[in-house]
Amino acid sequence: MSGSPEHEALALVVGGGGIGRAVAERLSTEAFRVVVADPKPDTEPYAPRTEISHIQTDVTDPGDVDRLYAEIRRAGEMPQALVVTAGIGIHERLDEGDPEKWRRVLDVNLLGALRVARAFLPEMRERKRGDLVFISSVSARRTYPYGGVYSASKAGLEMAAEAIRLESLPHVRVTTIAPGVVDTRFFERTIGGAQTPDEIGWGALEPSDVAGAVAYAITQPRRVAIGSITIRPAGQPF
Repeated sequence: MSGSPEHEALALVVGGGGIGRAVAERLSTEAFRVVVADPKPDTEPYAPRTEISHIQTDVTDPGDVDRLYAEIRRAGEMPQALVVTAGIGIHERLDEGDPEKWRRVLDVNLLGALRVARAFLPEMRERKRGDLVFISSVSARRTYPYGGVYSASKAGLEMAAEAIRLESLPHVRVTTIAPGVVDTRFFERTIGGAQTPDEIGWGALEPSDVAGAVAYAITQPRRVAIGSITIRPAGQPF
């Protein structure tokens, strides 16, 4: 593929769920050696002929993020691609919601992503090379009933990502990818309220579709920066 990185460049994927797993597998086919950072190792084997390892990391724990950085650096490496997919959902009315659940959503979706970026960005800037990709959501730009807190977390992430992009020009490329409905276990793990892709009724992307968007962004020639990608099921209205 034109513009593909050199063989065995390191990609760090933060969040090992449905999208994160698909991203890890896809990047492993794009000449990256992949490390997945997640609180729990994936118990299912990855696709054949992929080189993927795991570091236990909870992005809500600053100490865990520091240890992740230290472990990567002890190996004498720095990610060429850092992809932050960690996120949790919440589906409840604000006037009925639990502020402690809101805190959890913001801590994972926004602050957790920024903790990781803060750890790795200085050296990426120093090396004058790197890709930082945040998985956002179409709901960052248009909220919906019962989605206020989740939308706020992703809108905040997109604003922070744009600031990071401006602060990191021209050497570190920053991309936000905003999926619509994706068929993963995300909906089962929503911490307040529940819905399924079938109940939403617009169809659903596969995690591999989102992974393809990530691969597209980071394998462009270095002169090309993909700032934002929106990807959604063909039947989704927003």
